[in-house]
Amino acid sequence: MSHRAPAASTEVVDNGAASLIEAFGGVRGMIDMTLPGLVFIVVFTITRSVVISSWSAVGIMLVPVAWRLYRRETLKHALGGLLGVGIGAFIAIESGKPQNFYLWSMLYGLALMVVYAVSALVRWPLLGVMLGPILGENMTWRTQNPGRLAAYTKATWVWVVLFAIRALILFPLYWAGQVTWLGVAKIGLGVPPWLVAIYLSWLILSKAPPPIKVNLDEEEGPEEQAARAVDEAVDGALHDLASGPVPQEHSER
Repeated sequence: MSHRAPAASTEVVDNGAASLIEAFGGVRGMIDMTLPGLVFIVVFTITRSVVISSWSAVGIMLVPVAWRLYRRETLKHALGGLLGVGIGAFIAIESGKPQNFYLWSMLYGLALMVVYAVSALVRWPLLGVMLGPILGENMTWRTQNPGRLAAYTKATWVWVVLFAIRALILFPLYWAGQVTWLGVAKIGLGVPPWLVAIYLSWLILSKAPPPIKVNLDEEEGPEEQAARAVDEAVDGALHDLASGPVPQEHSER
C-alpha cells in the first residue's frame, strides 16, 4: 500500500468535524436519541400506564424506520434505536416499573464507558478505530503518527467522562424511583452533552498532526476497507493485551 502526503489542515478540520457527527449518528441520531424518551415520559405523565407509554415510545421509533425505507436509506441507526427502545419497553412492561424503560440504555451507556476507557488504556482508542477508515488514514495514526494517537486517546477520554457523568446523575434517580426526573434528566443528558463531547473531540483533533492518507487497492470497496481496519485494530489490541503490561505513553515535547 502507498501513502499520500498529509491533507491540508483546513480540509482535515472540516472532514474531521463532519466525520465525528456522522460517526455518532448525525442529526437523525440526535432525534432517535431524544424522541422515544420524550414520548414515554409525556405519555406516562398523562396516563400513568407503563404499557401505553412503552408502546407509544416503540411506535414513534417506527416512523424513522418507515421514512428511511421509503427513501431507500440505511437503516443502521434507526434499527439500532428501535431495538434499544424495544428492549427498554419489554423490561418496563414485564417488571411493571416505569423507570425500567430507561434501564437498558443506562446499562448500555455504562458498557460503552468501560469499552472506551479500556480502548484508551491499551492504546487503541476507539475514536481512532472509528474515524481512521472514514478519514482515509486507516490505522496509520497508531504506528506512524504519534501525535494523532495522543489526540485520539484524549478525545476518547472525553467520551468516557461523558458516559460517567450520565451514570452519576441517572442511576441515583433510577434507584430513588423518580420516574419523571429520570425521564427529564435522560433527555437533558442526551443531545446537549453529546454535542459538547463532539465539539471537544473536534477541538482536540483539529490541533493534532494531519492524517497520513492510505491508498488501498482500488478494487477494495469502502465496506472492505472498514472491515480490514477493524480487523487490524482488534488483532493489534489482542496482541497488546497478551504481550504483558501496557507501555506508558511518553509526553511529547
